[in-house]
Amino acid sequence: MFERGAIVVHGATQNNLQNVNLKIPKYAITVFAGLSGSGKSSLVFDTIAATSRRELNETFPSFTQQYLPKYGQPHVQQIDNLPVAIVIEQKRIGKNARSTLATYTGIYSLLRLLFSRVGQPFIGYSDTFSFNLPQGMCPTCQGLGYVDDIDVKALIDPNKSLNQGAITFVSFGPNTWRWRRYVDSGLFDNDKLLKDYSEADLQLLLYAPQQRLKNAPAAWPRTALYEGIVPRIRRSIIGKSEAKHHQEALAKVVTRRACPTCHGTRLQAKVLTCKLNGKNIAEVLAMDLVHVLQFLQAVEQPLVQDLIREVTTKIQSLIDIGLGYLTLDRGTSSLSGGETQRIKIAKFLTSALVDMVYILDEPSVGLHPHDIQLIKNALKQLKAKGNTILVVEHNPEVMPIADYVVEMGPEAGVAGGKVTFTGTYQQLLASNTLTGQYLKQPLKFRRPRKIKDTISLAHVTTHNLNNVTVQIPLGVATVISGVAGSGKSSLMDALRSKLKDTYIDLTQGAIGVNIRSTPATYLAILDDIRHLFAKTSGQSTSLFSYNGKGACPRCKGKGVTITNMAFMDPVVQTCEKCQGQRYNAKALSYQYHGKNISDVLNLPIEMALPFFHGIAKIEHKLVNMKKVGLAYLTLGQPLTTLSGGELQRLKLAVQLNLTGRIYLLDEPTAGLHMKDVTKLSHLFDELVAAGNTLVIVEHNLAIISQADWLIDLGPGAGRYGGQVLYAGVPEAAQKVIDSKTGVAMKQYNAQRNS
Repeated sequence: MFERGAIVVHGATQNNLQNVNLKIPKYAITVFAGLSGSGKSSLVFDTIAATSRRELNETFPSFTQQYLPKYGQPHVQQIDNLPVAIVIEQKRIGKNARSTLATYTGIYSLLRLLFSRVGQPFIGYSDTFSFNLPQGMCPTCQGLGYVDDIDVKALIDPNKSLNQGAITFVSFGPNTWRWRRYVDSGLFDNDKLLKDYSEADLQLLLYAPQQRLKNAPAAWPRTALYEGIVPRIRRSIIGKSEAKHHQEALAKVVTRRACPTCHGTRLQAKVLTCKLNGKNIAEVLAMDLVHVLQFLQAVEQPLVQDLIREVTTKIQSLIDIGLGYLTLDRGTSSLSGGETQRIKIAKFLTSALVDMVYILDEPSVGLHPHDIQLIKNALKQLKAKGNTILVVEHNPEVMPIADYVVEMGPEAGVAGGKVTFTGTYQQLLASNTLTGQYLKQPLKFRRPRKIKDTISLAHVTTHNLNNVTVQIPLGVATVISGVAGSGKSSLMDALRSKLKDTYIDLTQGAIGVNIRSTPATYLAILDDIRHLFAKTSGQSTSLFSYNGKGACPRCKGKGVTITNMAFMDPVVQTCEKCQGQRYNAKALSYQYHGKNISDVLNLPIEMALPFFHGIAKIEHKLVNMKKVGLAYLTLGQPLTTLSGGELQRLKLAVQLNLTGRIYLLDEPTAGLHMKDVTKLSHLFDELVAAGNTLVIVEHNLAIISQADWLIDLGPGAGRYGGQVLYAGVPEAAQKVIDSKTGVAMKQYNAQRNS
């Protein structure tokens, strides 16, 4: 296994790693397995990848280094034979409305060049075909393809005056600074009902452009400009960072529709007159990748054959990895983390670089077992070109690809950080390790619970759904399955619109975290803990806040000091004054049951449970943390140190102990080991037993087999999907040849029973 060399890690102590020494074979695929929080990411990303990236950055001049990403100094003695690392993480692409699949992959630049060279009639060079440049963008929508209309009726209450709060949009209420821009303007009778305004006054209030006021009242700021409500919301809220805080309010007043001038093409009319084989560039961008390839293969002009070959190579690599259903004009903000990761993998498949170490973070996330084979083929291609592949993975469908397996454990958090197994996949199956044991287990189907009522979704055509009619059972667990892009999320959107507000949505992205966020703050028990200390000591509660009076004066309650070193990495050190405890000496001098506030926040939840026994409002939240498998976390652990799987379960923990609710979940097993998946399955059983309904978008076969009802979509993705292949109890799906989920479950059990 090591005859072609190895990456050798000496003395890794990053995060919870327990002085790890490890050899990793080069030019092979190594899978890192183990519980969430066991140390896989600490070893692979925070140690190996960070060291490689850091040392590569140090080859650049100091001037250049100040503009490069900073990776910090990993806690490791030495790593030998380390190649340049390319990290392909599960991160969504940014929210830029101008970014599409075509622009992100560079395909659009090549298509623009193609049309400028052989499109007829000739209308200009490459830039003329860009919707991101003035030469090509539609003047009405500025190349966005849509316009936002503001519903004025949703902004104001005509039966109220300005003083009574007639402007109903959030942040414009009485006594806010924005409200004062109208009541202090001297332009209106602030006690007059809006329905009694003249047409001119109403236009002035709602639509007036920015202007200086003549003879403004004394209360009006000297440098301020007056502006109507509608243009003010357009300018200062829509499309700005503030919009994130007002998404719900904006959804009620803003209607987005295709641009009436360009009809969503983003381009000027003259650009659309230029055609190639009967198609303009917008029509090509609206095609899925399979049809774009067919279009390109029909272009015969000798002048552009090299160009055709280059763009064909890019598109074919995307199709080969299972993304042929995507259209080139698909906005990158709508791509899932799994789709984004596969786009990045496809890019590297066409790279001429070799002898790299490619590091992937759960490439199976978001993929049906049917799609996973495509990822496995791609990783084998990367290896065959002469590269080393490191994969952090939980999915039992991916692990057989491994030439070598490293399992971390034995538990998570402080009880993890050790290498518990190294060897081949077959040796792992024969071992008695945690992962080895779970890999051998076949799927177990539950006896479905009785369905008493259903929600009917009739003739749904959202996105790619093809006139779907289906029943969603209430009071049980339903899984919506299907290949990536088959219409699962669209069906969930249709369900949301039917439910309106009567559901708990756990399908959103990761919670926002920062260095001051901890389990105690997220669970909203830190205030309760501070009150206990205040009551015992006779001091104010603010003394026991590391964001307030109790903060260490040197580190301001962060527990660390961060020194900016210009072009070098910032130096992060444990605060010398408080020794990382975050608090000042006075706060630390008071105790509750023999522990100061820092001692309490350093308690693992497992130990905090008996410590707070009998204090119901704290205890029941800690019990929920244990139920979701997070008892190893400490109360004061920064959320920035948690994995994606841990954050997801933390989010679930705050929504337990409810009854009669409908929970919507989207791949809740992402980032979870098979043992954790089993815990999650038991938790779902408890939620159903308490009278709740679960509707889960999921690929994990263990969760699917334990559901009461299965709705399988497909057969393909995008325009090739959107149909219900099967609806019924999961076990019976194994007999349905058209159900790819049923076939996958049958194959999974056959492999384990053979």
